[in-house]
Amino acid sequence: MNGLAAGAGVDASALPLSHEPLPADEVIAGTPTAAVHELATLGGIEIGVWEMTPGTATDTETDEVFVVLSGRATIAFASSGLPDLEVGPGQVVRLAEGMRTTWTVTETIRKIYIA
Repeated sequence: MNGLAAGAGVDASALPLSHEPLPADEVIAGTPTAAVHELATLGGIEIGVWEMTPGTATDTETDEVFVVLSGRATIAFASSGLPDLEVGPGQVVRLAEGMRTTWTVTETIRKIYIA
Protein backbone atom coordinates (compact mmCIF):
# COMPACT_ATOMS: atom_id res chain seq x y z
CA MET A 1 0.00 0.00 0.00
CA ASN A 2 1.49 3.34 -1.04
CA GLY A 3 -0.97 5.60 0.67
CA LEU A 4 -4.40 5.69 2.18
CA ALA A 5 -7.29 6.14 -0.25
CA ALA A 6 -10.20 8.37 0.70
CA GLY A 7 -12.76 6.35 2.60
CA ALA A 8 -10.22 3.63 3.47
CA GLY A 9 -8.76 2.68 6.83
CA VAL A 10 -5.62 0.96 8.05
CA ASP A 11 -4.43 -0.43 11.39
CA ALA A 12 -1.36 1.77 11.88
CA SER A 13 -0.14 -0.36 14.78
CA ALA A 14 -0.03 -3.51 12.60
CA LEU A 15 1.00 -1.98 9.26
CA PRO A 16 3.95 -3.96 7.82
CA LEU A 17 7.01 -1.73 7.44
CA SER A 18 10.25 -2.26 5.54
CA HIS A 19 13.22 -1.38 7.78
CA GLU A 20 16.61 -0.11 6.68
CA PRO A 21 19.75 0.55 8.77
CA LEU A 22 20.21 4.14 9.86
CA PRO A 23 23.16 6.02 8.35
CA ALA A 24 26.33 5.07 10.26
CA ASP A 25 27.15 8.73 11.01
CA GLU A 26 23.84 9.04 12.92
CA VAL A 27 24.19 5.89 15.04
CA ILE A 28 25.66 6.30 18.52
CA ALA A 29 24.89 2.86 19.99
CA GLY A 30 23.47 -0.45 18.81
CA THR A 31 22.32 -1.22 15.29
CA PRO A 32 18.98 0.57 15.03
CA THR A 33 16.90 0.39 11.89
CA ALA A 34 14.04 2.63 10.84
CA ALA A 35 11.05 2.49 8.53
CA VAL A 36 8.57 5.01 7.25
CA HIS A 37 5.28 4.65 5.41
CA GLU A 38 3.54 7.73 4.08
CA LEU A 39 -0.22 7.45 4.50
CA ALA A 40 -1.37 10.72 2.91
CA THR A 41 -0.47 14.26 1.97
CA LEU A 42 -3.10 16.86 2.74
CA GLY A 43 -2.51 20.47 1.73
CA GLY A 44 1.25 19.92 1.67
CA ILE A 45 1.25 18.22 5.09
CA GLU A 46 2.57 14.64 5.18
CA ILE A 47 0.98 12.05 7.49
CA GLY A 48 2.60 8.69 8.00
CA VAL A 49 3.89 5.92 10.23
CA TRP A 50 7.52 5.86 11.42
CA GLU A 51 9.28 3.18 13.44
CA MET A 52 12.75 2.72 14.96
CA THR A 53 14.23 -0.37 16.61
CA PRO A 54 16.29 -0.23 19.83
CA GLY A 55 19.51 1.76 19.76
CA THR A 56 20.66 5.36 19.95
CA ALA A 57 20.86 7.75 17.00
CA THR A 58 20.94 11.46 16.27
CA ASP A 59 18.59 13.36 14.00
CA THR A 60 17.82 16.86 12.74
CA GLU A 61 14.09 17.32 13.00
CA THR A 62 11.46 18.84 10.76
CA ASP A 63 8.32 20.65 11.94
CA GLU A 64 6.27 17.73 13.20
CA VAL A 65 3.63 16.59 15.64
CA PHE A 66 3.53 12.89 16.43
CA VAL A 67 1.56 10.40 18.53
CA VAL A 68 3.38 7.35 19.91
CA LEU A 69 1.48 4.15 19.15
CA SER A 70 3.85 1.69 20.82
CA GLY A 71 7.33 1.38 22.31
CA ARG A 72 9.47 3.59 24.49
CA ALA A 73 12.25 6.09 23.92
CA THR A 74 14.05 9.04 25.44
CA ILE A 75 14.55 12.11 23.26
CA ALA A 76 17.43 14.40 24.23
CA PHE A 77 17.49 17.91 22.78
CA ALA A 78 20.99 19.17 21.93
CA SER A 79 21.89 22.75 22.89
CA SER A 80 18.30 23.79 23.57
CA GLY A 81 18.15 23.69 27.35
CA LEU A 82 15.07 21.47 27.12
CA PRO A 83 14.97 18.47 29.48
CA ASP A 84 15.10 14.94 28.08
CA LEU A 85 11.65 13.68 27.15
CA GLU A 86 10.51 10.12 27.94
CA VAL A 87 7.92 9.02 25.37
CA GLY A 88 5.59 6.04 25.25
CA PRO A 89 2.17 4.99 23.98
CA GLY A 90 -0.39 7.77 23.78
CA GLN A 91 2.05 10.68 24.08
CA VAL A 92 1.77 13.58 21.68
CA VAL A 93 4.98 15.49 20.94
CA ARG A 94 5.81 18.61 18.91
CA LEU A 95 9.21 19.00 17.26
CA ALA A 96 10.47 22.09 15.41
CA GLU A 97 12.44 22.42 12.20
CA GLY A 98 16.20 22.18 12.82
CA MET A 99 16.06 20.75 16.35
CA ARG A 100 19.02 18.43 16.95
CA THR A 101 17.87 15.36 18.84
CA THR A 102 19.27 12.09 20.13
CA TRP A 103 16.80 9.22 20.26
CA THR A 104 17.50 6.38 22.68
CA VAL A 105 14.96 3.69 21.86
CA THR A 106 14.57 0.97 24.50
CA GLU A 107 11.49 -0.72 22.95
CA THR A 108 10.82 -0.47 19.21
CA ILE A 109 8.90 2.78 18.87
CA ARG A 110 6.14 3.39 16.34
CA LYS A 111 4.49 6.74 15.82
CA ILE A 112 2.00 8.48 13.57
CA TYR A 113 3.56 11.73 12.39
CA ILE A 114 2.13 14.88 10.84
CA ALA A 115 4.85 16.96 9.17
